Amino acid sequence: MAFYDDLETRSADERADDLRRDLPGAIARAKTAPALAWILQAIDPEAITTREALAGLPVIRKSELSEAQKKAPPFGGFATRRPHEFEHVFQSPGPIYEPGMRGADWWRLGRFLFAAGVGSGDIVQNCFGYHLTPAGMMFESAARAVDAAVLPAGTGQTELQVRAAADIGTTVYAGTPDYLKLILDKADEMGERLALTRATVSGGALFPALRQAYADRGIATTQCYATADLGLIAYESPAMQGMIVDEGVIVEIVRPGTGTPVPEGEVGEVVVTTLNGDYPLVRFATGDLSAVLPGTSPCGRTNLRIKGWMGRADQTTKIKGMFVRPEQVAALIARHPEISRARVVADRAGDMDVMTVQLETDAQDAARYEGTVFDALKLRGRVELVAPGSLPNDGKVIEDRRRYD
Repeated sequence: MAFYDDLETRSADERADDLRRDLPGAIARAKTAPALAWILQAIDPEAITTREALAGLPVIRKSELSEAQKKAPPFGGFATRRPHEFEHVFQSPGPIYEPGMRGADWWRLGRFLFAAGVGSGDIVQNCFGYHLTPAGMMFESAARAVDAAVLPAGTGQTELQVRAAADIGTTVYAGTPDYLKLILDKADEMGERLALTRATVSGGALFPALRQAYADRGIATTQCYATADLGLIAYESPAMQGMIVDEGVIVEIVRPGTGTPVPEGEVGEVVVTTLNGDYPLVRFATGDLSAVLPGTSPCGRTNLRIKGWMGRADQTTKIKGMFVRPEQVAALIARHPEISRARVVADRAGDMDVMTVQLETDAQDAARYEGTVFDALKLRGRVELVAPGSLPNDGKVIEDRRRYD
């Protein structure tokens, strides 16, 4: 079977007909969630039958979701089930809470693994975290959907990861792009040859040099674009020409800060409507930048293609697979009255993300702030103390110096 299902090869007319049939019901279902009932109170679901009609609905931003969750925990009224009716409740940095279900590939990442050639006979070494955040369960669910076995490896303990991969004969890596390099380097150090032939990655930038380094070892690497809130958004296929939008979402590229779609090819913010009836986010702004690619993929999948992740429309930045948000930097400053301003700098050292936290203060001991940095940002990084008034007066609290070309 060349495709995951028949949805992937629909004609443009078939897609439009299916949208006309399915979108009103999806909007009506969304309006059974209290928060969406208020946001969409003036909307007649039967009138929302096209992408153009959808573009007239308000955009929901992550900050709104976060504020709503504070007032009505844990999901802010955006779910159509009560919290105990879900099988999982996750906590992502922010904190933001997300629901999850075990059955039927709830996050839809099985489509990505299938396109990557993963299936029966494979053992997936799942190096996404299983603690609090949903990434581990998202890929666990995906592997089950394509009949692959799973080693629930999680993060860290690299030597044990190598030992398990060698003993079990894992064939597929799932995790952030740069963590695989640590495993392979440790395997070299231990004199172990691993059976990995494919890597399915997300949660960070896959740089061309790193992809080639894996290819030189006989490991074909493909990436997907997914979030804890929305599940799979888009994924690479063997054609390796952009990312194909998942069949369970509607993706728009809009002018940042607005809900207005931009012309094809223009870079803008990714806005996603998910057809998930349990957690039906409508026109949810991801804060990510991308652009629509013209035409369809040579692999035969006919859905819209995007260029993939091209940076952030806001200052929220993904470092080592974790989002760092301006409000977290503000919380860091609030814990120490002697700090006047702070700036988080994301950069690269070889093939790895590195984070430097610059603090404006007269204090002299950087080590005293390391614990607070980890508590506030959920990541470890170098702390650099700078003189008051020395940071640029440009409004930035997070600066991404990494390059993606």
